[in-house]
Amino acid sequence: MKPLTLVFDLDGTLVDTAPDLAGAMNAVLVAHDRPPVPPAEVRHMVGRGARALIERGFEVTGGPVDPSAMDAHFDQFIAYYGAHVADASVPFAHVREVLTRLKAAGHMLGVCTNKPEALAVSLLDALDLNRFFGAVLGADTLDVKKPHPRHLSETVKRIGGDMGRTVMIGDSEVDAETARNAGVPSVIFTFGYTQFDPATFGAAALLDGYDALEAALAGIAAKLDTEA
Repeated sequence: MKPLTLVFDLDGTLVDTAPDLAGAMNAVLVAHDRPPVPPAEVRHMVGRGARALIERGFEVTGGPVDPSAMDAHFDQFIAYYGAHVADASVPFAHVREVLTRLKAAGHMLGVCTNKPEALAVSLLDALDLNRFFGAVLGADTLDVKKPHPRHLSETVKRIGGDMGRTVMIGDSEVDAETARNAGVPSVIFTFGYTQFDPATFGAAALLDGYDALEAALAGIAAKLDTEA
């Protein structure tokens, strides 16, 4: 297979981060006399960044967040999360083995996430995953973030990839929308963080686990070769 450029989302795609994200969000909520949200519910709130997560947390625990307090809430969230970024977060099953094979096969790998870049790098370092990726772009790396297509295209540029052979690999409607906006196919995992039905995202492949990723990518590559 001719090498592909593979751009991965992070939360809910590479790593199950919901327990630690829930811990950070709940630290903010409890500090402001709101009840904590169960981690299982937080899984459906993740994907659009920390501020959106905080907003959702306040909405489901008694009413909207005070916009004038958002910066302080965000800072509190980031401080807590930065200190607990990998307490309970773990890579999804078979991630390391599959990334090892993909890299060995010559594919170019990058991460495009709506998590702040420093936290994304810290998490990947803590889990010994950063070594697989040529670039990690977070929500604050550029002046845009997913689903803006430049967040993806700049990731591709920084790893020396080819937009014509790029695949966005994620778990949410944000990842699928990013891929559509950039004009590239997407692979969506069904185990991630979204409140919507992944079957409605229009992905080139919808997968239940990493054990099916390489075959799906081979199929996408064959189609790209035919269209070239």
